[in-house]
Amino acid sequence: MANDPERFDSMLLAMAQQHEGGVKDLLKTIVSFLARKTDFFTGGREGDWEKVVKETFYEYAKKAQEEAQKLKKEKEEADKRLKDIQQRKEQERLAQDFEPATVMEVSDQEADKIQEEIEKDKNKKTEDGSGDGADKDAESPEAPDDDDDPKEKGKLKPNSGNGCDLEHYRWTQTLEEVELRVPLRQVLRPRDLNVIINKRHLKVGIKGQPFIIDGELDADVKIEESTWVLQDGRNLLVNLEKVNKMNWWGRLVTTDPEISTRKINPEPSKLSDLDGETRGLVEKMMYDQRQKEMGLPTSDEQKKQDVLKKFMEQHPEMDFSKCKFN
Repeated sequence: MANDPERFDSMLLAMAQQHEGGVKDLLKTIVSFLARKTDFFTGGREGDWEKVVKETFYEYAKKAQEEAQKLKKEKEEADKRLKDIQQRKEQERLAQDFEPATVMEVSDQEADKIQEEIEKDKNKKTEDGSGDGADKDAESPEAPDDDDDPKEKGKLKPNSGNGCDLEHYRWTQTLEEVELRVPLRQVLRPRDLNVIINKRHLKVGIKGQPFIIDGELDADVKIEESTWVLQDGRNLLVNLEKVNKMNWWGRLVTTDPEISTRKINPEPSKLSDLDGETRGLVEKMMYDQRQKEMGLPTSDEQKKQDVLKKFMEQHPEMDFSKCKFN
């Protein structure tokens, strides 16, 4: 305890706050105390006080420089780990390209069959009450109203990043990962923080203080691919890699208020993060939904029309003037 250099930190910090001139004024106060209340400058041989001052300042200057180099190295290593993870993910995304579309040759019989299917679809719509408005009216009673659903009551609307803005932190998510941002009220170093990432538990806080986050995660994460970094000494950024990449989180930890995953907008989630098959299904669903909203044919309907048009081009002698393609 006697050799603990930090035992007077609170007292010295209080003194420093009262010196508007900064370190220079603080040093003047300390040196003035030594001159007025001790024999520091006069009790020894000539030059002794200078030697003590020089040795003390050089000793702690060396320690400060070594600590600064250590922190710089830690930051560079953390940045490198984060950069490696980001590069690996980008390579995976680039590898997940769609296979080029192919043109399918059809026989006369196949073309006739496709035409019959199109005509059947048209007749069915006519019998049920043609027009997009009729379809929407038929679908609307089946669409659940989130506000009337007891399971959705009390749940928060997701923020722009499909997560939640809370008092002490903000989190966002994609289908692949969760990003947590914790603003700090003071300038800190990485060694001042306490961040523990387990498969299903997260602890985040400042050493010597109660944890800001200490709870069970909403789902499992990959520890080896999760990382954290301190930005500008004031913002803690934590990236959690999801194990289940087909699931939206309703909350970061189980003690948080829950968000409505029904109201999540999948657009901000990068589709390239998904595997090829899932990505194709999601993009097809989104495309078909937009086409229906605009009263245009879906991808399946468009495919049938394209095949028929190709057949028409191959057989210009046939009369297709009475055929409709919308």
